Amino acid sequence: MQQPPMPYFRETGAGPGVVCIHANAGASSQWRALMEHLSASHRVFAPDSFGAGRSPAWPADRVVTLGDEVALLEPVLAAAGDPFFLVGHSYGAAVALMAALARPERIRAIALYEPTLFALLEEEAPGQEAANGIRFAAADAAAAIDAGDHAAAGQRFIDYWMGPGSWAGMPEARQLPIASSMVNVAAWARALFCEPTPLRAFRALDLPVLYMVGGQSPASSRGVARLLTGALANVTVMEFAGLGHMGPVTHPELVNDAVAGFLACH
Repeated sequence: MQQPPMPYFRETGAGPGVVCIHANAGASSQWRALMEHLSASHRVFAPDSFGAGRSPAWPADRVVTLGDEVALLEPVLAAAGDPFFLVGHSYGAAVALMAALARPERIRAIALYEPTLFALLEEEAPGQEAANGIRFAAADAAAAIDAGDHAAAGQRFIDYWMGPGSWAGMPEARQLPIASSMVNVAAWARALFCEPTPLRAFRALDLPVLYMVGGQSPASSRGVARLLTGALANVTVMEFAGLGHMGPVTHPELVNDAVAGFLACH
């Protein structure tokens, strides 16, 4: 029998388990500062998702779903011990929510920064403007990949999330891994737009949730926030007025302090 794929993950500290799931176009290294911050009081894990860092590539023989992402991370979730905390950003926050829905009894509390469950916008009103912004950006990036222009794909994707000119102002050493990761952009979009879980399912998730949003974020992630924060039963909303969707990367000290404070109370 074929063995299931194993994710790469970082681990540090001792205490209650925390699993941190990164955004797409990134990897577990996103959470190094948070891991250091929490390590004195928590045992912290940060896995690489499919196609990121040192984890296996996206399977080519099937359409991968958010549920497949959760299944990949199962060895890490198991190692964290029950109950554990979940932390997620963007695509990683969407994966975290799916993990919590699948086994809520395992989860102590969840800290999320702008989950990108765009299927919820489609459920509300197919083709709405908020969803179209990221839909078109992802489609343009995928077309650039098909044309062999990874840099153009990275520019379209990053400038959507961080604002025009963000890619041009980024050091080349940072551009290169993002451009390389763009081979997965169509798969990311498919997983997020085609997730079948309806909004009503989240009403039953009675766990403490810290839901963080950036005041400068695009309409797509803010639209998802509007829906989810209205559905989650035990949610605390925190808005960072000067931050955008990539707040955990651009201003980790602010976001990490908020996460650490939330975990300390639960």
